[in-house]
Amino acid sequence: MQFTKPVELQATVKSPGPSRRSFLVGATGLVVAMALPIKGRTQALAAADAKFAPNAFIRVSPDNVVTVLIKHLEMGQGANTGLAILAADEMDADWSQIRAEQAPDDPALYANLAFGVQGTGGSTGLANSYMTMREAGATARALLVEAAAQTWGISAGDISVSTGVVTNETTGQTATFGELAERAATLPMPQDVQLKDPSDFKLIGAEGITRLDAADKARGQSTFSIDVMREGMQVVTVLHPPKFGAVLSSLDASAALDVPGVNAVREIPSGVAVYGVDTFAALRGRDALIAQWDETNAETRSSRDLEEQFLEAARSPARVAENIGDVDASLDQSERTFEAEYIFPYLAHAAMEPLDGVIEWTPEQADVWSAIQIPTIAAPVFSSTLGVAPDAVSIHTMYAGGSFGHRSTPTNHFESELAHVAAAAGPGAYKLQWTREDDMTQGYYRPLTVHRFRGGLDADGNITCWDNTVANQSIMAGTMFEQALMTDGLDRTSYEGSTDLPYALPARRVSWAQMQTGVPVLWWRAVGHTHTAYATETFLDELLIAGGRDPVQGRLDLITEDRPRDRAVLERVAEMAQWSGPGTGERRYGVALHRSFGSFVAQIAEVEDRDGTPHVTRVWCALDCGVAVTPDVIRAQMEGGIGFGLSATLFEQLTLEAGGTVRERNYGAYRVLGLEEMPEIMVDIMPSEVAPTGVGEPGTPPISAAVGNAWRAHTGQTPRRLPIIGA
Repeated sequence: MQFTKPVELQATVKSPGPSRRSFLVGATGLVVAMALPIKGRTQALAAADAKFAPNAFIRVSPDNVVTVLIKHLEMGQGANTGLAILAADEMDADWSQIRAEQAPDDPALYANLAFGVQGTGGSTGLANSYMTMREAGATARALLVEAAAQTWGISAGDISVSTGVVTNETTGQTATFGELAERAATLPMPQDVQLKDPSDFKLIGAEGITRLDAADKARGQSTFSIDVMREGMQVVTVLHPPKFGAVLSSLDASAALDVPGVNAVREIPSGVAVYGVDTFAALRGRDALIAQWDETNAETRSSRDLEEQFLEAARSPARVAENIGDVDASLDQSERTFEAEYIFPYLAHAAMEPLDGVIEWTPEQADVWSAIQIPTIAAPVFSSTLGVAPDAVSIHTMYAGGSFGHRSTPTNHFESELAHVAAAAGPGAYKLQWTREDDMTQGYYRPLTVHRFRGGLDADGNITCWDNTVANQSIMAGTMFEQALMTDGLDRTSYEGSTDLPYALPARRVSWAQMQTGVPVLWWRAVGHTHTAYATETFLDELLIAGGRDPVQGRLDLITEDRPRDRAVLERVAEMAQWSGPGTGERRYGVALHRSFGSFVAQIAEVEDRDGTPHVTRVWCALDCGVAVTPDVIRAQMEGGIGFGLSATLFEQLTLEAGGTVRERNYGAYRVLGLEEMPEIMVDIMPSEVAPTGVGEPGTPPISAAVGNAWRAHTGQTPRRLPIIGA
């Protein structure tokens, strides 16, 4: 179904950007290609026009600029800076000469070694690139040194490199990287390179390194998807069903076509697309549509309806994910038993930049500009929908104005909508722009989740057993990731963080009840850890206090010998906060410990009671994330993660009203933490020589439990339903 005006705006298609091949062959100076297969560290080296596919590159141009190609989406987490530092340090480059550039879409070259496809997520960016980027930098340095040695007729051993300057130690003669680049590009690739000893790092771990993207973003000079403009481009908005699963039954587009600037209205699988000369026209046209929807297969249950059904499932036997000892017998033999049920709402990602993207296509080629976290699985969507050859689809990855998981969907729902918008209209250039209301109401939320706990204490106050059932909807089931990430019917992202606890609990069982709803769900910053940390650490706190234990010392007594890093961060945060107990005055204290994405985080929150609601004044955070490549960025990620988690703990919820419509449509109803509500945060990064682990997400999970435990110290009751305050 489509409605058009007599004359439609015709888009003029410009030539696409350079292909990967032309990008490599056309580069002037030194281009370093490195290959590190997923298994092992075998190097493979090839000329730019060879068929071999390396996965990381460094480019040195004659003007002495070193460009590092970044294979991960920069969405505020500091990927550009962190990965560039790894290469720059091994090169002994000067930081002022380093630039970062998004790598082309090519999974064979730029696969995330944790996924096997080109993608960003799971706090894996730095961890999976640590050795790759260091070896690429060391290779570039070796080539530049050899070029200098041949130029000066000396041994490479007589040459030193510091802050981007190559020096002849015998004569004092110097050369820049740029001056040596052309000769270095003609040399055979070294088959082995020596990496620095960590004691020789100059940039890795250094304080005060300026982020590569900070200045341009502060000046408004960075380009995001929302900024992309193409010649003759039409702007498209889509009218979506008001309920999940509803489908279009009738449409009157006459009033929309009368809106100045509206060019056409077309039905697409996800709704009704309105094409305009600009965003304003497209939005006004959408508002003028008269649509009727068939709700026969729509999700019409409210959040309260779903909660009751989830609670019922959590109270029943479920699929066992972890089982140690005899929980039922231990419960029967316990001196005292405890039960608790927790309810966690749907959460929107609520990033500052709503979903958006631009496509420009002909029958021979398609170019897409968007901030896509997993371009490997998105590219086939455009190819199949448009009928363009797979190798003729180029994805230009843009900066993201936040994501928190929203730009990484197994269903590629936004990319599919963009492709269908283009296919319905024919070759041309189109920008699909979602509004804040679209972003809030179209699903892909953190799943609504219920936890049920049972625990026991013996006569001496020792914990005897632990039984935790989690009920929620699977993110992975029914997607392309199900086979790889679900085992024996278990989606571990649904309950991650509730198993493999660091504590010696004599009998422990964790079960999962898979629920079905019509609401699309998705990973949200820290995924399952966002609810498991709160549930496990607040219930543990209750058991410890009921048993007469101090929350910190009680945890330390329970931590097993094989978990020294958990112990170390907990001891450190207690030292930082000068812990002496939950307190009895106007300020109370709560502690939480949680491991996620390979990193260990302990936090203590200081909370005041202000007219019956919690106000968090200070937070102490101790973190072990392995080698701290960029300490300033790591602290910023902990601070941001704490603020993100605190916002969800206190305010955020996405509610289905009676009939299944979404209540919260914008920030006015979906309250988020304000700057004036942000606590003072102290972060300590534990020294480590272990390979780096995640930092983008691990700061988020513990804060909710630390605040919940502190609030119980005020009120005597743990909040069983989040958020504590609400909108």
